[in-house]
Amino acid sequence: MIDPKPAIQPQPSQTGGSGTVKKRRFGGTEAQIRSALKFYKVMAYLTGGMLLLLCAELVARYAFGQYLFAGGTNAVTGQPFGFGFADAEPQGVLGGVNVSVTVLIVHGWMYVVYLMSNFRLWSLMRWPFAKLILLALGGVIPLLSFIVEKKFHAEVEAELAANPQASKRY
Repeated sequence: MIDPKPAIQPQPSQTGGSGTVKKRRFGGTEAQIRSALKFYKVMAYLTGGMLLLLCAELVARYAFGQYLFAGGTNAVTGQPFGFGFADAEPQGVLGGVNVSVTVLIVHGWMYVVYLMSNFRLWSLMRWPFAKLILLALGGVIPLLSFIVEKKFHAEVEAELAANPQASKRY
């Protein structure tokens, strides 16, 4: 059976004193971590952008009673409807694609993939659970994904630079 090693292992000091030096270990190689970081960065920007669209859609729906439609027929005049806002209640467009609902669905599935990217980066870096929660909040609080991505990207780069020996696994 393989004996798992903790993320931080005490090592005897090189100076001969009784103190210990903490050695940083990662859950993967540097290439794996950089790949996870790149995937996380892409998903953070895509999910953050979709969240901003979702917020705009919710404002249009609940503040102004409008949905965004593409195609269909104007319910009042019977004329073809191109692309734009129409009344939510009573229904202003018959047929066509409700872009507002599409934004909701796409953001939901993107958030699922974003959570997978969070978990992959978190597990490779062997961070505490609180950091996973902060990463996950980036996809549900507007603009937070951009801020968190920048912070954690810099942190990963700094940890990789400070611990080049820690990512050697093979």
